[in-house]
Amino acid sequence: MNSIRYKLSGVTCSVLQAANFRPAYIQCRLYSGPTSFPDFFKNPIFRKEEQAKLIEINELSKLAISPVKPPGVSETSSVYYDPLVNKLINHVMKMGKKQLARELVEKAFENVKRIQIERYHLASSAEAKAKIILNPKDILHQAIENCRPLLQLLPIKRGGIVYQVPAPITEKRSLFLAIKWLLDATNDKERTIHFPQQFAWELLDAANNTGKVVKRKQDLHRQCEANRAYAHYRWQ
Repeated sequence: MNSIRYKLSGVTCSVLQAANFRPAYIQCRLYSGPTSFPDFFKNPIFRKEEQAKLIEINELSKLAISPVKPPGVSETSSVYYDPLVNKLINHVMKMGKKQLARELVEKAFENVKRIQIERYHLASSAEAKAKIILNPKDILHQAIENCRPLLQLLPIKRGGIVYQVPAPITEKRSLFLAIKWLLDATNDKERTIHFPQQFAWELLDAANNTGKVVKRKQDLHRQCEANRAYAHYRWQ
């Protein structure tokens, strides 16, 4: 069997030709990635936890007949895959060096694990030991949740004056700000302290609802509370 290659829309397609088969015109639509699909394509649901939630509310059967985008290269149904950790690695990455970013995050998790194990062995009672979280991923989730703001300030111009108007924030934006603030606090350090060590301490402080990032979130909420008189400018 001979292999014949056709170029359709700039994409090379391979078609197998049998001895008594003549190739005809092939009409197909190929996409370069998950972001290039039309809007009516659904995002893939490949995590068992998410599928179980959809089964409980009887929504999975509705998605069975809908067109679905393919998952990304880094997305998998493995128990070791965490979307938040993957997003954090992408934020840490610079100039496409994802392997280096992954190593830095893993070293930070290792430092968190060592600090928590040391605290666990130094705890005097069983109740104190039970309160100590040993899983670095759980600490990351808790830290991100404590750092996510609930409001934001939007600059709105009225009568030649720019007002800082408080407004609700979306979940995607609040997650972005939480990760960005954690990395900004980590990079604002002495040159002698490496990234994994400083990031581990920032995660532990944020998980305990303390530290610079939590203070920054609280300052933002105070500014929103102080500017609540301008909230009506959102609808004008």
